[in-house]
Amino acid sequence: MLKVIAVFDIGKTNKKLLLFDQNLDVVHQLEEPFSTITDEDGEECDDIERIEKWLFSSVESLIMEGKYQICGINFSTYGASLCWLDEKGSRLTQVYNYLKQVSTKFQNELFSAFGGEEEFCRRTASPALGMLLNSGVQMLWMKSEQPEVFNKSKYILHFPQYLSSLFTKRFVSEHTSIGCHTFLWDFDHNEYHHWLSNEGISLPEPISNDKIYTVKINDQEIACGIGIHDSSSSLVPYFKGSKEPFLLISTGTWCINMNPFNHSPLTLDELRHDCLCYMSIQQNPVKSSRFFMGHIHDVNVERITKHFNVLADAYKKVEIDEVLLSHYIVNETSEVKFFVEGVPADYIDKSIDLNQFKSFSEAYHRFMYDLTIKAYKSILLISESGSSANSVFVSGGFARNEIFVRLLAEFMPEKKVFTTQVDNSSALGAALVIYHKVFKGAVPEVSLGLVEWNGVSVLKD
Repeated sequence: MLKVIAVFDIGKTNKKLLLFDQNLDVVHQLEEPFSTITDEDGEECDDIERIEKWLFSSVESLIMEGKYQICGINFSTYGASLCWLDEKGSRLTQVYNYLKQVSTKFQNELFSAFGGEEEFCRRTASPALGMLLNSGVQMLWMKSEQPEVFNKSKYILHFPQYLSSLFTKRFVSEHTSIGCHTFLWDFDHNEYHHWLSNEGISLPEPISNDKIYTVKINDQEIACGIGIHDSSSSLVPYFKGSKEPFLLISTGTWCINMNPFNHSPLTLDELRHDCLCYMSIQQNPVKSSRFFMGHIHDVNVERITKHFNVLADAYKKVEIDEVLLSHYIVNETSEVKFFVEGVPADYIDKSIDLNQFKSFSEAYHRFMYDLTIKAYKSILLISESGSSANSVFVSGGFARNEIFVRLLAEFMPEKKVFTTQVDNSSALGAALVIYHKVFKGAVPEVSLGLVEWNGVSVLKD
């Protein structure tokens, strides 16, 4: 039987099971569609009960099939989501959606008690997310709004550690989830912020991501990891595969820009521009910025598509027009542009008259130019301040968008811009962190599949 590590990669949209062999090649992949359900307030959330059943049935099916020997299991999931467990480790609530809206009074209580918004956010490396339910806010919300659950809770775990606990019955914490813009971690003192103890909240001390526990499933002993936050996990292959400092531009619904080599403290101005820190597996802060690029792209392209009466995937077939992009670069003051007054609250720029464009291709080029400018400004927020990172790795969906990549290389001539061919980077990271303990050997080389774009200019003479 082929020896493998199984990784459950749980995203907001996609839930996957991937099997990595000892060469770190994906030898089996299963993607399961999951419909969302609603919580007691009627708000959308994941169907955690169905996910729980799927985890066990998938592993048991693979063992029974006999084609693979599952030597290890690990979990990569989205962050900012908590599981509330009783003394027996049983879940007490749904896994609430981090987009669930609650009163701002909970975060404001923290701000007023601990030096004001700017100081508290700086110290916890977490932007003020308004009504969104980040981990720290959820704890205060639970204490206030569901005191019976709060008082009954013995363990409060982040989502990756909860999934791990289903197999291990161990209730632990780790730095990548705790340090992910949660209001929980004091980056000045490298410990939990003391507001937690003031509120009577006790969390497990974080342990290393390479920690494993032996579990028995269908009479087979398997090494089980403790899970990892997906954004931090996506960095792991690049730590392993790059010989020099880098920026990672992870694109998808969100464009997450991460600079593990910018060690300057998070400034108030950076916080105001939605910068934050993640935590690496080395337990170092990773200065990051975010831009809702994928969502902004999709909702505006839908409008452009309907206007020009073309197929929904027409943008994927647009051939790059270098003359047109050169014109945009040279004529920066052009009045025909998207987002002149910023990105609207609903992210769709209805102010621009699409009749000004002769074709879908022309409108899409103008839109992508303006969108890339905004993404570039977001990247700039974390790329300087003495950072030694001179390589820029672009991963995810927009790595296949030639207009985006070539413009980015044009805007950053002082850096080397590469697209990467690391698929499923968060799942691969989860496999990498436990590899040496599962297979008792050196981790094989990680190929990043780099393609350099700096020599591919959009400017025409």
